[in-house]
Amino acid sequence: MGKTYLVVGASRGIGAEVAKHFVATGHRVIGVSRTPAIAGEWLKADVSTPEGIEKIIQSVTSETIDALLYMGGTWEAGAFTDAFEITRSPYAETRRVIDVNTIAPIEITKGLMETLQRSSNPKAIFIGALSGFDNGATKEVANTASKFGLRGAVQSLRVAYRGYGVGFSVINPGNVATAEVLDDIQSGRFAAQTPIPMADLIQTIEWILQLSRDVDVSEVNLRQR
Repeated sequence: MGKTYLVVGASRGIGAEVAKHFVATGHRVIGVSRTPAIAGEWLKADVSTPEGIEKIIQSVTSETIDALLYMGGTWEAGAFTDAFEITRSPYAETRRVIDVNTIAPIEITKGLMETLQRSSNPKAIFIGALSGFDNGATKEVANTASKFGLRGAVQSLRVAYRGYGVGFSVINPGNVATAEVLDDIQSGRFAAQTPIPMADLIQTIEWILQLSRDVDVSEVNLRQR
């Protein structure tokens, strides 16, 4: 029987591929993004704003959501290239990155708790980053800080909602083979490398979703070889 998954960041990158996968495997996907999602039911919302977060919560308030898949994320302009310079990154950019990568996951999770609890085995899975670990920081200060913050937020959500039956997990990958990353490698914006296959990331998500509600996978780190 198909499940209902709320995929945040469903118009591009990891989120788009995850949405396509679950639609193709017979599940219902509600895809949240500012621009049209390429698979599933599109819920237009900007998670960097309180209004966008509230729209998401209100739009699914009567639903049973089996999993929140927070696949969205953002970073500074020019991030992860030699062109990036922290002194040129304005306050508004820092604020936007923190809003999308840390604040929105917290507030959306809080707002969806009732709909998640209607599921027999609810999960909340978030995409973090290896830069969110001690001694893993990069020069992209806002993005690094937001990923540290996301890990801490999910750890705290797990404590705050203990007894609610929801499994909380963070997946921390290196560069994943999205169309955008592959283009960056081919163009030379990123160094030559072998990114993590999308199929491996999706299989990791599937594995977490299929575990019983008696098991909590705190974090999974996926590193490039």
